[in-house]
Amino acid sequence: MKKILIFVGVLAICAVAFVAFKMLQPIPDDLNLETTRVTQAQHFTVSIVSEDPNFRRNDLHSWIATITSADGNPVENATLAIDGGMPQHGHGLPTNPLMTESLGEGRYKIEGVRFNMRGWWEFKLAITAGSISDTVTFNLVF
Repeated sequence: MKKILIFVGVLAICAVAFVAFKMLQPIPDDLNLETTRVTQAQHFTVSIVSEDPNFRRNDLHSWIATITSADGNPVENATLAIDGGMPQHGHGLPTNPLMTESLGEGRYKIEGVRFNMRGWWEFKLAITAGSISDTVTFNLVF
């Protein structure tokens, strides 16, 4: 029994050390922080902006995503799936944000966003409009 407890203790110490190492890594210097990006397969251009630029960490807040087609026209009737997390910490978003409203002119409201820690976050959107699907990832630092 004593050997098991020692093993569990060593395992716990290793896990804490690994998490601390991941959390203390510096944010990459070359991180692209642009809030307008072309999607992975270049079907759309997407811009994101927080509805409240003064939101505080740990508060729920909303974002607006504006989506245009490759030729610059607003994309209407799209669906968005939202994902993300902290790549350096190895965890996802602490909430499950949802697209809750189409605002017209290619604008979509995303609610239920919360960033609960300081650091580098990825904010990922999977967009489907008609038969076209594409993804985009934004890097955000708070």
